[in-house]
Amino acid sequence: MFKGRNFDPSVILLCVQWYLAYGLSLRNLEEMMAERGISVDHATIHRWVVRYAPELLKRFHARKRAVTGKWHVDETYIKVSGRWMYLYRAVDSNGDTVEFWFSEQRNLTADKRFLRQALKRHGRPERIVIDGSQTNREAILSCDAESRLQDRSRSRLTALRRSPDPEMNLGSSRPLLVT
Repeated sequence: MFKGRNFDPSVILLCVQWYLAYGLSLRNLEEMMAERGISVDHATIHRWVVRYAPELLKRFHARKRAVTGKWHVDETYIKVSGRWMYLYRAVDSNGDTVEFWFSEQRNLTADKRFLRQALKRHGRPERIVIDGSQTNREAILSCDAESRLQDRSRSRLTALRRSPDPEMNLGSSRPLLVT
């Protein structure tokens, strides 16, 4: 992963981690590394973030603990950086966050987008518990119908063997198909 880099992998990971976790500017990170005796340019740190952040995210999701089959889905209105946003959140029965998403609007489109993302990343749960929101109910039913249609269209059709008895083929000249 770090082949051909001039810096130690621990320095690269530390810079990427601090940039992503704490929202520090690239120039602040450059100063912090200089205080620790490491001379690195802010443009180099930016290249590290662009190169390694997606890879680290992939590895994080691969090692993430599996979620349970019962999710509690809810949305709330909170202030983020001075702007009011809707926080969509799914929590499993152990209290671990399954997925979260911010949206400026609370509507069916936003709810569907959140659910599609959660279902794509974690699969279909056995049960979803929601509050009285009709939008959540419609989004769940819609996403469930879409996923069932996609699953059905992905399954291959395989030909069955024709029976040697002509009466069993019911006069059809085409092979029977099973979905």
